[in-house]
Amino acid sequence: MSRDARPRHKDDTVELLARTGMPKNVAKALVFLATREETTSVEVEKATGLRQPEVSIAMQELRRRRWVDKRDLKKEGKGRPVHAYRLTTPFGEIVEAIAREERRKVEEIQGTLRRLKRRAS
Repeated sequence: MSRDARPRHKDDTVELLARTGMPKNVAKALVFLATREETTSVEVEKATGLRQPEVSIAMQELRRRRWVDKRDLKKEGKGRPVHAYRLTTPFGEIVEAIAREERRKVEEIQGTLRRLKRRAS
């Protein structure tokens, strides 16, 4: 991933994403993924302070939005499989998608307010 496509201020970026309504755990995972070509769920846990179930839920949401891809890594011996994750959409494009969603919400609110004002007059 190019340097320009990565968030510059991790902490600030997480907060800004959370202000759009994105769950903070999802924002943390997304921002961390944007700094890596590929990473494991264990690395996401360690870097973000999230617990394993929180990482799984965050990754499910990011995969649902088709922003992240998951692959299973071969593991020696028994135990749970290790998952590797990577962004499938550049971070800048993700920000643009969020911006479009937020503009749509604002337009919907403005339309609702216009209808209310017409009924009040």
